[in-house]
Amino acid sequence: MFEGRDALRWQVGDVRISRYVELTTASLGAHLLPQATPEALAPHPWLGPFLDERQRLVLSMHSFVLETPNRLVLIDTCIGNDKSRVYPKWNHMQSDFLQRLTADGFPPERFDTVLCTHMHVDHVGWNTRLLNGLWVPTFNSARYLYNSVEWEHWKVEPQDYGPVIEDSVQPIIDAGLADFVDSDHQVCQEVQLESTPGHTPGHVSIHIRSRGEEAVITGDMIHHPCQIAHADWSTTADVDPALAADTRGHFLARYADQPVLVLGTHFATPTAGKLVRDGDSYRLDY
Repeated sequence: MFEGRDALRWQVGDVRISRYVELTTASLGAHLLPQATPEALAPHPWLGPFLDERQRLVLSMHSFVLETPNRLVLIDTCIGNDKSRVYPKWNHMQSDFLQRLTADGFPPERFDTVLCTHMHVDHVGWNTRLLNGLWVPTFNSARYLYNSVEWEHWKVEPQDYGPVIEDSVQPIIDAGLADFVDSDHQVCQEVQLESTPGHTPGHVSIHIRSRGEEAVITGDMIHHPCQIAHADWSTTADVDPALAADTRGHFLARYADQPVLVLGTHFATPTAGKLVRDGDSYRLDY
């Protein structure tokens, strides 16, 4: 891992991965994972960087930029500006997220691919931006890839956080920029989707392989590193908590003690590490 002016970065073979944070918060953890009390977390000192001074869960809302030899890919687009949202801190939010991306050499028009691990509010927000009163694609040179199972769910499912589909997904479809793909879709030689359902029906993680090196971006299959120690802790935001726990358990068993970098879509700094067995459970070695 190395740190640039604004982003953490990792190299996986020929693929460079950069993290761009929109915001961090410690106010959501108690609602999202009520099991994660200070007493329950105390036996896991390795969780220290992912907790605040009051032992609350810290969550990071960030995107990952993948620079492959032939593609520039943005994974998950955070919350976005100007959106009408139920959660007050996200309602009509104003951040400099896009300006920071641009300043680091990633203006919106450079991206050829946008991947959304799922269609929750904090993963599709910057898909669009407000221009002359209309929601228009932010990355208008890119193809936006969505799992077809995910879309079938959300095009009829009621939404809790505001008109997320209407302002952040439907305009992409209307503009002809959306591609609906399978759960194991091969994006390019180095990048492939990996089915990890439970949080949502069509949730996917992102598997990166290059020159014998591997990494996986979790999406919300794991929200917080405490779920590495407690795979059975599903969140209040999971559509199918039992399936989410089962998916997480299989993922941890598969990748523990393997030379695979795991990057958490909501993990605060240091954000990434290797999974290792820790007695009857697991931890993140960062």
